[in-house]
Amino acid sequence: MRKLLAIWLGKILTIVGKTVGKKSSSSPGAYALKICPDLVKGLEKCVSKGIIVTCGTNGKTTTNNLMASALEAKGYKVICNKLGANMLSGIATTVLQEMSIFGKLKADYACLEIDEAYTPIVFDYVKPDVMVITNLFRDQLDRNGEVETLILKVKKFLETFEGNVVLNADDPNVARLGLANPNNKNIHYFSVDRYQGATDKPYEVGEGKFCPFCDTELVYDYYQYSHIGKFHCPKCGFGNIEPEVEIKNVDLTVPSFEADGETYKTAHNSIYYMYNMAAVYTAAKLYNFDKAILHDTFEHFEVNNGRLERFEVDGSNLLVNLAKNPVGANMTLRVMNEQAGSKELLFVLNDNLADGHDVSWIWDINFSVFNNVDRVVTSGTRAYDIAIRIKCSGYDPDKIFVYPDLDEATASLFSTKGDKFAIANYTAIQPTRAAIKRYKSLKENGEEK
Repeated sequence: MRKLLAIWLGKILTIVGKTVGKKSSSSPGAYALKICPDLVKGLEKCVSKGIIVTCGTNGKTTTNNLMASALEAKGYKVICNKLGANMLSGIATTVLQEMSIFGKLKADYACLEIDEAYTPIVFDYVKPDVMVITNLFRDQLDRNGEVETLILKVKKFLETFEGNVVLNADDPNVARLGLANPNNKNIHYFSVDRYQGATDKPYEVGEGKFCPFCDTELVYDYYQYSHIGKFHCPKCGFGNIEPEVEIKNVDLTVPSFEADGETYKTAHNSIYYMYNMAAVYTAAKLYNFDKAILHDTFEHFEVNNGRLERFEVDGSNLLVNLAKNPVGANMTLRVMNEQAGSKELLFVLNDNLADGHDVSWIWDINFSVFNNVDRVVTSGTRAYDIAIRIKCSGYDPDKIFVYPDLDEATASLFSTKGDKFAIANYTAIQPTRAAIKRYKSLKENGEEK
């Protein structure tokens, strides 16, 4: 009876949320779990073919949604937390939406994004068949602690896990996890060959500098971004990995890549996106995927959640991306800098509980490499902090415009024509998308802001 009450409450809250125009991602599940803490236990009994979980600091939402889209294109029923609510309450909300009012649930697959810091908690309830790990970086220090803390949390789960594990061989923080359980023979590595933007020296602040097994400084053949690249330990040999999948001939101008001798076109032109697709491709091989479906998914996958999402507003093109840590911000800045011609930037920074109150991470963003950035607009609860950070990088302060109010910031951004980029952290990304849509609607309806 408790479970039914939890389901009914969750569904009512979801309906109420939709009625008032809010997409319920966590709240219905949070309230339902208070009534029935075991609401999502036994999910594996309701999923006939498998549960695929994705975790990591960056790229997990896109990777998870790409996988789900490919499975859905094949005709499977898939449970997926597509909005990125990746803690237990978010997963509970996702499950609630798929359940009947009597608690019945049936699907072929579950694709679930999991917050890496919550793996010890979530995996008490969810039993995956495949675990994909994209990368591990320092992130939200006041919530997560240092990156080593995150690594050890994931490692603890993997020490007893014997299912399929898909790992990024180019991230030493992730590659080391392949040795967490010597008895697990189901370890699958993916890698991306050197692309045209790779560097011989680090481009930005990274984490994977020393061997986790013998403390020797790692040697890199090249860096793709941050500490992601081709590495090895000269003393113990860590990093000498033969990946099961190696993405080759990355061409960001098409954009496209090659895997197993076939060329795949993609919807986005960033090296970070290539790693997401490498992870999906590796996981898909475990299920003997039809390559025609992968071709179609990679080429036509549409992003609508603030992860490299594109907008056309009043004659301007805008790329919006979530960034909640230095690497995420540097990702977007590199994409921006690699685009020819002049452009403008909107940076929205909040310091709410879910973001972490500590915003010192903005000082590790590499703003000094701005290329043809004509103007910067800042917003959010810490609009002045990010403005000061950009000023201290050497950027002309007369080109920085501060508007804590998002609607005012959006109007300022679109007061000029041309290519635009927007970076927003965790609690800022959806309000930023909403402000952009409001402005777009006003202009299309002939109204003045």
